[in-house]
Amino acid sequence: MKDARVRFDTKTDFSTELRCRVDAYFATTGRARDGGARMLVKTAALFVWLIGSYVGLLTLGGSSWLAVLGFGISCGLATAGLGMAVQHDGGHLAYSAKRGVNRAAASVLDLLGASSYVWRVKHGIVHHTYPNIEGVDDDIEAGPFARLAPSQPHYRFHRYQQFYMWPLYGFLTAKWFLFDDFHNLSVGRVGNTKLAPPRGAELAIFVVGKLAHLSWALIVPIALLGVAKGLVFYAAFAAACGITLSVVFQLAHCVEEATFISPAHRPEHGPLVLDFSAHQLATTVDFARDSAWLSWYVGGLNFQAVHHLFPRVCHLHYPALARIVAKTAAEFDVPYHATPTLRAALRSHYRWLRRMGTGERPATAQ
Repeated sequence: MKDARVRFDTKTDFSTELRCRVDAYFATTGRARDGGARMLVKTAALFVWLIGSYVGLLTLGGSSWLAVLGFGISCGLATAGLGMAVQHDGGHLAYSAKRGVNRAAASVLDLLGASSYVWRVKHGIVHHTYPNIEGVDDDIEAGPFARLAPSQPHYRFHRYQQFYMWPLYGFLTAKWFLFDDFHNLSVGRVGNTKLAPPRGAELAIFVVGKLAHLSWALIVPIALLGVAKGLVFYAAFAAACGITLSVVFQLAHCVEEATFISPAHRPEHGPLVLDFSAHQLATTVDFARDSAWLSWYVGGLNFQAVHHLFPRVCHLHYPALARIVAKTAAEFDVPYHATPTLRAALRSHYRWLRRMGTGERPATAQ
């Protein structure tokens, strides 16, 4: 996918040196770029969490509304963990050295309600090529509900978005399942990027995944617990999963430390030429890098700047690669932003929503 307004240079001195140092790291340590046995153990632990919560729901939910709510939230958090730590690596071909294993890991997303086929274009191609480039990166588009970037239209109700967006994030999972995937396929595009209809195995995974998610997340709970409790479970599950996934993404891109780029006015001046690696670091912010438990749960996405530079490397390697990135960026005078704690990152996202809600148009790279 290409956008005529933007061109990336991947052979700058910084990009070349950074790749060489990361290659040297893997060569000298003898480590493979995938996750190996540690990823299998992690995947099993997350599935045990999800299955245990689901069994608890079905066995205890019939007599307790509190159990329905609690196990619903637990299932939501477990599925978010699977999405971030298993599907995400699989979708980027970083989970395993074997393509079939990566496809299986990526297909976990289909069981969670969203299409791994659509995700590969929307996130893996568009977002990873053009992060925070307004009008191109579909992941920073929230329609009329929120203003996340300086060039997006401003409406009066956006002045409250720093309050109402947090609960709205909870609709992400249901929106993916019920609307987004079908809409993208019906119009044949993601944003401005063409999306071909799935065929063969991809179509089978899409259909089976939607039916499997409908069955385990809605039909079975309703059949065994009743309509009311089944719907409450799904609401709690979807909200916990949606808020978690949305916020983790927002803390890396929609914060005060991140750069937004608007190339809309440039056609007559030729494409905007950017250093690819420097652009990834400018538009993506790491956070809470010292928190081992958070890194484990979010699949290393608190090292999202590192992930954007090396998406085909398993997230288990990100802490080591972050040190290489920081040292190289400092030597080349390239900014590498990292928010020290989760709390500080949450506050930065809140402030960014508030600033965008006022109609402020801070300077963006042009």
